[in-house]
Amino acid sequence: MSDQLDTAQLIFGRLSWQSIPLHEPILLATFAGVILGGLAVLALLTRFKLWGPLWRDWICSIDHKKIGIMYMILGIVMLLRGFADALMMRAQQAIATVDGLGFLPPHHYDQIFTAHGTIMIFFVAMALVTGLMNYIVPLQIGARDVAFPFLNNFSFWMTTAGAILVMVSLFVGEFSTSGWLALSNLGHNPEGVGLDYYIWSLQIAGVGTTLSGINLLVTIVKMRAPGMTLMKMPIFVWTSLCTNALIVASFPVLTATLLLLSLDRYLGTHFFTNDMGGNAMLYVNLIWIWGHPEVYILILPAFGIFSEITATFSRKRLFGYTSMVYATVAITILSYLVWLHHFFTMGSGASVNSFFGITTMIISIPTGAKIFNWLFTMYKGRIRFTVPMMWTVGFMATFAVGGMTGVLLAVPPADFVLHNSLFLIAHFHNVIIGGVVFGLFAAINYWFPKAFGFMLDEFWGKVSFWCWLVGFWVTFTPLYVLGLMGATRRVNVFEDASYNIWLYISFVGVMIVAGGIAAFLMQLWVSFRNRAALRDLTGDPWDARTLEWSTASPTPDYNFAMTPQVYEIDAWWDMKKHGYKRPLTGFKALHMPKNTGAGFVIAMVATLFGFAMIWHMWVVAGLSFAAIVLISIVHTFNYKRDYYIPASEVAATEDARTELLARNV
Repeated sequence: MSDQLDTAQLIFGRLSWQSIPLHEPILLATFAGVILGGLAVLALLTRFKLWGPLWRDWICSIDHKKIGIMYMILGIVMLLRGFADALMMRAQQAIATVDGLGFLPPHHYDQIFTAHGTIMIFFVAMALVTGLMNYIVPLQIGARDVAFPFLNNFSFWMTTAGAILVMVSLFVGEFSTSGWLALSNLGHNPEGVGLDYYIWSLQIAGVGTTLSGINLLVTIVKMRAPGMTLMKMPIFVWTSLCTNALIVASFPVLTATLLLLSLDRYLGTHFFTNDMGGNAMLYVNLIWIWGHPEVYILILPAFGIFSEITATFSRKRLFGYTSMVYATVAITILSYLVWLHHFFTMGSGASVNSFFGITTMIISIPTGAKIFNWLFTMYKGRIRFTVPMMWTVGFMATFAVGGMTGVLLAVPPADFVLHNSLFLIAHFHNVIIGGVVFGLFAAINYWFPKAFGFMLDEFWGKVSFWCWLVGFWVTFTPLYVLGLMGATRRVNVFEDASYNIWLYISFVGVMIVAGGIAAFLMQLWVSFRNRAALRDLTGDPWDARTLEWSTASPTPDYNFAMTPQVYEIDAWWDMKKHGYKRPLTGFKALHMPKNTGAGFVIAMVATLFGFAMIWHMWVVAGLSFAAIVLISIVHTFNYKRDYYIPASEVAATEDARTELLARNV
């Protein structure tokens, strides 16, 4: 009997029927909804015989454009989950003003705010930003694909694997209760699996992010079109270059930090505990040395997006291109010199706090310079307030306030008072929503025709924008007020009755934002239904200025039939100005790598490995790890680059491209 128990424990570890939260009605209802939704999707795929195309053309695809679209889909799906958590948090705080309890127990509330932060940063913002860079960067630099196409596919599926583990924690076991950076749970806590879910989901997704950063960095450095020097790159490529440099430099720090935390939990070491010579401040320093560059990993691509959009819809070249490049590089470097402002309150000393307070104020200078460059680009321009331009103007007003409150928090005495309050939460969301989220929605509206060949509906796009803009301020202005009144963060019930009115207003605001998300989904649906009519609008409204517009919309499996030659910063605008003529001869078969399912298979086995490590299923963990190594070796020796596109197909696509160019010109 004892041998049977030992065998079962080796296989199933801590996993049992008690691990499924049958006592939580909210989770049970969510689980039922997910099951029904999944069955509906499976039925549709079967009904329309989509399994084959889904596997061949998408899951196995190494085309950077399809991978970029899949990143975007992942980000939107995870946005719905992350926003549902935000909605529950604001509802809990508002309802608790009536009965003093609300509908979420404290332990469940802690899981929700941890999952909300983790999902929104790692699987919404990072997924959407990486997807945009994947799609746009090769087109803008004149490359046929990224440097390592298979690695691109593998990176995406590893990111998806991390997202799957986060979602599984909703129904099997629990998620971490220690915040999105695990700052409040540095002990061993061997019984709980929440922190283990956090560790392994981020470790697996972090592999994908790091490899994606290396891939895009090499692509930009080595695969630019002839004539495209660094100072002739589109500004979005510059911000992507700096972003991926930050990824390559900072994400290994996160990997090492989580590895040390894993050793504390699994092997009983004491890197981050006060026992046996450990130090909790080591963890705080390491996690924020990664964490603050992460903020700029998210915001820098958004700066590039706004630069492209402002120039396009002002009908002018970007004002101060050189200063924008220098400002981007300055932000990249300074982002490594400000991490300690995240823990001014932890007794680092006056001299240390002063240094990091000054560097935090300095980093606002190149950021402010960008705002002025965008304003001067708009000055005397022929501005058209399309949906992307509305997101851009909304960003400039919103982000400026977030920046000013950031400078306020850069003052150590002020931060000492406000650090653990809702004021800090309002500031952080002011920057991330007003900067990153607004930028991502602007980019989706701006580049959607390049991906699908038709525009997004303007009406629903404007409804979504106004709901987001108004909803944001109605949600977070009360949090600024509450923070100044002394309301602390990470609290599910406030007993001070003077807070109530502000909590009610904040809940109304988050409902308005929910309307913005619903309007965005409606925009996608209406646009798809009316795509034939919207396809005819892709000429004049999208004044092309960069290389990605010199390809057909949507772009075929390969990007350029012939490698373009670059002479100016705004390469495509310059080509049109000088009477671009398409080449009539010289087409050759293109050498493109073939699709493969190895990346998907390895990532799914990695998901099983992470799940097994979380639940101490040592046999499953060992077998899955061995399978990962074996599949990787087999793929390495069997991968042949034997996919060619016939020259006739290249010429046919070139004819279609010429027709599009005639309409644009």
